[in-house]
Amino acid sequence: MRKPALLLALTLATPGAARTIMVAPGGQAQEALQSALIMAKPGDRVQLAAGRYALVDGLSLDVANVTVAGAGPGKTILDFTGQKGEGEGLLITANAVVVRDLAVENAKGNGIKSKGSDGISFVNLRVEWTGGPKATNGAYGVYPVSSQHVLIDKVVVKGASDAGIYVGQSQQIIVRNSRAEGNVAGIEIENSYFADVHDNVATNNAGGILVFDLPDLPQQGGHSIRLFRNQVIANNHPNFAAPGNIVASVPPGTGVMVMANRDVHVADNDIRDNAGNGVMIVAYQNKFTDANYHPLPRAIVVTGNRYAGNGGKPAFPGGAEIAAAVGGTLPPVMWDGIFGYRAPGGGERAAGGGMQVSDAPLLSLDLKMQGTSPAAAQPRLIPPVKMMPAPLRADIKLPAAQEARARGK
Repeated sequence: MRKPALLLALTLATPGAARTIMVAPGGQAQEALQSALIMAKPGDRVQLAAGRYALVDGLSLDVANVTVAGAGPGKTILDFTGQKGEGEGLLITANAVVVRDLAVENAKGNGIKSKGSDGISFVNLRVEWTGGPKATNGAYGVYPVSSQHVLIDKVVVKGASDAGIYVGQSQQIIVRNSRAEGNVAGIEIENSYFADVHDNVATNNAGGILVFDLPDLPQQGGHSIRLFRNQVIANNHPNFAAPGNIVASVPPGTGVMVMANRDVHVADNDIRDNAGNGVMIVAYQNKFTDANYHPLPRAIVVTGNRYAGNGGKPAFPGGAEIAAAVGGTLPPVMWDGIFGYRAPGGGERAAGGGMQVSDAPLLSLDLKMQGTSPAAAQPRLIPPVKMMPAPLRADIKLPAAQEARARGK
């Protein structure tokens, strides 16, 4: 009787040496692939042959220093259309893992998630909900959370009902050379420290690139984020997030949105044809009870970007009236003009960061206090600033071995 390809690869492996565990599509793909992920040892490579893998349950990997690779995102396809549960397509809870050269389609929950990983790399992937944008699609395409030394490189995500590429509560992050299209949010960095997001395309999402900080999470106080050399183009898709989700409040037509973070630099990007805002800088507007949370943006620097065709049809409450008050089109950058907030338990606090800085025309709504409706805006144009602050330090450093593995070396 012929041995399955998976068992044959394990039988021929040299004891103690790093192995390549081969998996092929077919009627036993679910069992074969999950078995390979369970039996893998540190240093091993789980190699998925080209083909479509019809999967009915999520996959998981908890072994460190493993590479999971396909033959390319157009050739090796993990198809979760028949998935019975609501979890991730692939869940990773181990360090120094590389997932590369494959596609994940129609996961019932998130596409690929890592949790608590140090040195996680997502390279040359496609995550897609092939039925198009729907609220019933999974929330996130690529989803590292509570991780550090995160690399997302050459990833394409389409159809996520929250964020296509999402990094949450993590540190030392690079998102590069990727494309987010047809999601609610294209790329989102949330409650994270030290992130470089560069050379990406965010298009046809409701919001292109979001930098958020939210209350009631184990890591908050997001800071030190750089967005540069990205193309943020025509993010005018209707927002299809499920009601109650925080991104359900993102107005269609948003290019870049920074909320409640500090030390964020938005520089050298092409930001065009977003009907609402080129760059929107806002406070977290909902009520909150977390005494440690700071809801206002501070030290946001917007410089050297190229703008065209933004701001003609803002969809946020009062947006049309505000645009009419300043000539019919919003300036490239808009700030809610909020300086203070009411702390849980009473009392007002100042922002501690002052005015945001832009070398393009900036519109302040002068709302002054967190929680004030945009309907109360008193639009005021702030002239461009010619002397810009020094850029953030280039602090994002991934281990050399991680970068080498990401490049296939």
